[in-house]
Amino acid sequence: QVQLVESGGGLVQPGGSLRLSCAASGSIFRFDAMGWYRQAPGKERELVASLTNSGSTRYADSGKGRFTISRDNAKNTVYLQMNSLNREDTAVYYCNGVIVMPTTRNYWGQGNQVAVSS
Repeated sequence: QVQLVESGGGLVQPGGSLRLSCAASGSIFRFDAMGWYRQAPGKERELVASLTNSGSTRYADSGKGRFTISRDNAKNTVYLQMNSLNREDTAVYYCNGVIVMPTTRNYWGQGNQVAVSS
């Protein structure tokens, strides 16, 4: 059974940093891509950053230059480093893993609250 367990959220002041972690049960290479999404109150879930098995990354415009997605293969863990946080980054952040074949399947972490406030 595939599990994604997140950690690292919390309360941070504007301008601060946080690093989210997503530990997968088993090898992260089973996923064709992994990523981070977020959902703010009253808004739809949106992509924050993604990382494919080949190492390609994609970022939402809101996080470019501030957020970095990376992985540690030995630990089967994906990270999201978030710097220069602002109040608009407040949301529940979800780790995602997608397997494309034979059919597309999405797996989600439990969600991790990030609150940016002074």
